[in-house]
Amino acid sequence: MTIEQAMPAALSARIRAAEPSLGGALRDVAQYILADLPGTMHASIGDLAQASGTSPATITRFCRAIGLESYRELKLAIAEELGRATVNPALNVGVGIEPNDDMERVAAVVVNADLQAIQQTAAQLDLKAVDEAAKAITRARRVDVIGTGGSGTSATELQMRLHRIGCPVWVWTENHLAETSAYLLGSDDVAVGVSHTGSTRETVEPMAIARDQGATTIAITNRARSPLAKLADHVLTTAALETSFRHGGLAARHSQLVVVDLLYIRVAQLSGDRASNALNRTAGITRAHAYRERS
Repeated sequence: MTIEQAMPAALSARIRAAEPSLGGALRDVAQYILADLPGTMHASIGDLAQASGTSPATITRFCRAIGLESYRELKLAIAEELGRATVNPALNVGVGIEPNDDMERVAAVVVNADLQAIQQTAAQLDLKAVDEAAKAITRARRVDVIGTGGSGTSATELQMRLHRIGCPVWVWTENHLAETSAYLLGSDDVAVGVSHTGSTRETVEPMAIARDQGATTIAITNRARSPLAKLADHVLTTAALETSFRHGGLAARHSQLVVVDLLYIRVAQLSGDRASNALNRTAGITRAHAYRERS
């Protein structure tokens, strides 16, 4: 279950997220559709198969690979996305930034990419998976959060939030420490891996160890068929596009933080008095460290 009723996910974001893990013919279909959404919307399944150099059976397999039941559903999703772009011209701003673009253009692309990352992540996120992940964290004897590089900041944010409400949680942003800790996990524990690509070895390897030790595994990643996702009991997907000059940019972090925030809030809800008591007991800590204005 997603929150599509409130904010339908853009099909192009779903296709881009799946594209790196698709095989040759399926990737050809993905690239053709992304290059010509309007043309695809008006094409029959045979027309699309011919134009992409594939077959109708491949088109059907592609639809299922991105979570759609049929080609008809694909065309409806394209129409929905193109309709939103017509209503909101801001969505027509591309994701590319050229060296000679002025600041108005740069600002429009950057802000739009970040907004779309947040909106599309919320729209396509599997809320049942979030709920199950939160339940696992709430029950856990110990929670390890693993991430490196830019995703390490999102991992650290999740650890700080869960720690604040009394969860026994640790964060590891260094591979050797992450692997050492993963070997000490068991069936009562949870490991959360955060990686935009889902292919970062420093995150994937300790998560594989955690799974082998019997821990419940949770992945926060932009790619639903990545190595990290394949290790996870619960996959929480983001939907961030990269722009020129912003590979691994803040759009990826913003989309991860949407998932972090939802996961934290759900854990707090499920924790009940434990979370409330922890927040109340720690509420005054930062006030003691603030400068007071002189009268």
